[in-house]
Amino acid sequence: MNLRSKNRVNPEFNMSSMTDIIFLLLIFFMLTSNFVTPSGLPVNLPTSKASEIVMQKISVTITKDLQYSINEQTTTLEALPAQLEEALAGTEQGEGVVVLHVDKSVPVEHFVKVAGIANNLKAKVSIASLPSE
Repeated sequence: MNLRSKNRVNPEFNMSSMTDIIFLLLIFFMLTSNFVTPSGLPVNLPTSKASEIVMQKISVTITKDLQYSINEQTTTLEALPAQLEEALAGTEQGEGVVVLHVDKSVPVEHFVKVAGIANNLKAKVSIASLPSE
């Protein structure tokens, strides 16, 4: 008498479908994640509770020894308006965003000068800061 069933369950588990799902999830998260690349020269940024990420087109950096740069190219304060206007030439009026990376030891008057220049060129001005904990 044969008591064994004809339907045998295979005890092996095939992992290929699970690895396909994990691979697709990895690709999905890589494509949908926000890649934030810090641009500008290394400066000691101030902290703020309301720090948000702004997609920047133009980065103006003022270091602690008052060196000015636009998109990592060193410039002087006198040449800054012309170079900033040239950098904003490809954007529509009022659509340009200038992100200021100002060292926290720099006096406010230098920040205000650069913000005034950008404001005269009808650009939106934002200051970069680190999130406070």
